[in-house]
Amino acid sequence: MPLTATLARVDADLAAGRVPMARQRLRGLVSSYPNDLTLRRRLAEVYRLYGEPAEAGRWMYLEEDRDAAETSAFEARHRTPRERMRALAWSGPESLAPSEFAVEQLTAVRTACSESLGRPVDWDSTPSAPDDEPGSAMGKFSGFLAGTGCLIALLAMVGIWLNGLIALFG
Repeated sequence: MPLTATLARVDADLAAGRVPMARQRLRGLVSSYPNDLTLRRRLAEVYRLYGEPAEAGRWMYLEEDRDAAETSAFEARHRTPRERMRALAWSGPESLAPSEFAVEQLTAVRTACSESLGRPVDWDSTPSAPDDEPGSAMGKFSGFLAGTGCLIALLAMVGIWLNGLIALFG
């Protein structure tokens, strides 16, 4: 569906009180057009309707007239430059940003991420979370549980196979 038609549907959804549907449509548009600050602003407005300042701050992060409390909430939720880089979901170089302020913000986040990793990064290859990043302990634990479950399933299959051999020849 074309951009203008989808935006018309967003407007109709908001007028009818279907805020979740409007949010879903806008998220899809921002995903398709990650460098369109107007779409990001509209998505931030919808998140304000939900009372989610961190998400509103996320989508207004590249705007000069952003709300300081929303920006702080976003930065508190996404503490590291790597997390912010992933959350901003920008695509391509900073030079694609339509304003000087957005270019500065994007450059600052990317530079901080590069410094924290000790190597250059770009927006099209945002690094995933390492094991030492906050919140990754759950990833380690779930990986351990998955490995343990696979081992138990393998041992059960070998046991059933051995039991069948014993029954066949025993």
